[in-house]
Amino acid sequence: MEQPTVRQVTDSRVLAALAHPLRRRLMDVLKVYGPCTVGMLAERTDQSPANVSHHLKVLAGADLLVEAPELARDRRERWWKPRSRGVRWSNTDFDDDPSARVVADAASSLNLERHAELVRAWHAAGEEAHAAWGDGPFSTDHWLHLTPDELAQLSGEVVALLMRWADRAVPDDGQTREPVFVFAHGVPGRP
Repeated sequence: MEQPTVRQVTDSRVLAALAHPLRRRLMDVLKVYGPCTVGMLAERTDQSPANVSHHLKVLAGADLLVEAPELARDRRERWWKPRSRGVRWSNTDFDDDPSARVVADAASSLNLERHAELVRAWHAAGEEAHAAWGDGPFSTDHWLHLTPDELAQLSGEVVALLMRWADRAVPDDGQTREPVFVFAHGVPGRP
């Protein structure tokens, strides 16, 4: 599924659409599995089709999703896909409007909660899942001494590394490849 690059969001209405746990999850499902129908999304998220349909309309209204009519087998079937391969935003882009900054902060908070939720779910998985993945799953943290420009450079290098893995041609070697969630944060902090 070839998509445009990552979208830089500067409209708080788009962030407001993203700042909902189910809508964030629907976006994740579409990124991982590609275009889906409402029924497919309902099954993957354990939600009712009516609830999924409502949230898809919100995401489409924010121009985050588009229909994929080329996949429909008939005129009633509707397929959805993300408009871009991802979104990013900077909370500082919303500093001039206090209400927009609240929305950006909420979207960032939800984003972090989603990341932590996925990691917690892995840690709660059974021994069988942990044994199957062996030493692959990892966690790492480091304290670095950086300037703002150096942190931006590190960010670019980490993103480029992850994009190289995301964009690689999946080998046709008969091995099953499961979705793997990888995230990194680099923020100023105090030990």
